[in-house]
Amino acid sequence: MSNPSTIFIGLDVHKETTDVAFVSNQDEAVLFYGTIPTNSRSVDHLIKKFSSKASKLVVIYEAGPCGYWLYRMLERKGIECWVVAPSLIPKAPGDKVKTDRRDAMALARLAKAGLLSSIHIPNADDEAIRDLIRCREDCMLDLRQARQRLKSFLQRNGHSYSGRDNWSDAHKRHLADIHFIEPAKKITFQHYIGIVEHRYQSLQHIERELEHLGQQWCWYPLVQFLTVLRGIRFLSAITLVAELGDMRRFANPRSLMNFVGLTPSEHSSGQRQKIGGITKCGNTHARRILIEAAWAYRFSPKVSRELQIRQQEHSVNLQERSWQAQLRLCNKFRRMKAKGKEQNKVVVAVARELLGFIWDIAQRFEPSSKTVG
Repeated sequence: MSNPSTIFIGLDVHKETTDVAFVSNQDEAVLFYGTIPTNSRSVDHLIKKFSSKASKLVVIYEAGPCGYWLYRMLERKGIECWVVAPSLIPKAPGDKVKTDRRDAMALARLAKAGLLSSIHIPNADDEAIRDLIRCREDCMLDLRQARQRLKSFLQRNGHSYSGRDNWSDAHKRHLADIHFIEPAKKITFQHYIGIVEHRYQSLQHIERELEHLGQQWCWYPLVQFLTVLRGIRFLSAITLVAELGDMRRFANPRSLMNFVGLTPSEHSSGQRQKIGGITKCGNTHARRILIEAAWAYRFSPKVSRELQIRQQEHSVNLQERSWQAQLRLCNKFRRMKAKGKEQNKVVVAVARELLGFIWDIAQRFEPSSKTVG
């Protein structure tokens, strides 16, 4: 090809249409190409048209609900594609006009200036496991909602459960002993019971499939390694690995903590310094799992029978690392509580350090290997 230039193509992708803008590294002005339908055929035609004008194409679009199908399509064609996080796109404070055309032109201009960087894109297998995990979370929410509706109905009719644990065997016997005289209430009660049972069975099915498919996943050994840590069982471990991806891409644990949103926010100016709550940026699914796991460290360090079973097939080095994590995190929990810190803040601080131990284990793991050094 006689023309050695590079063309940066900015795409503002939506469900039905995509606005296209472009700029060459040899030109200054960003040009608006037009609006095309959001489908593979239109994108393929667009790439063929620009391929004859430059030796290299760089396509840029924002991460969003349309997923990564466009990225994978361009990758198969050998076209460089950047998927950028909307929160990391520089914006002028005084720019209050936002249109699809301006967004596409801004992407092309900023890419040419080197002010954009692509996010980590999971491969198809990793994304499939992640989708199944999020499907399980949706099933959990559906089940919780159905149970709450049943409990509210019973409470309105004077059948509140006074036992210790909801949905235990004793609670189920309590439900079996409930009878209504009115036909309408009988139908309502049986409907709520049926919905709860159906959603519970759906959740159990998803969890069995997740365990079966997870064993065939290239990251499954790392999932098993993370279960040696207190508070992290199989479902928590596979959720963390699927949501965080290859953690070796983070140069240090602090960058991983920033990614999950567990670092404190700060608003300082001059001599004034103010530290706020955690940023809550990044992956909410992983942050929830870490917060839940951190509660396990409010007790004294010990290796329970269940944790011992999870650890017995792993190396001595990994078991020692798990014990070091227990000693550090349990002591941190106790010290911060003794200082009068609010309990939720203590849990977040412990979750942040727990993520550091997870990063350390992940750094020494290769997807093709079965051991951690």
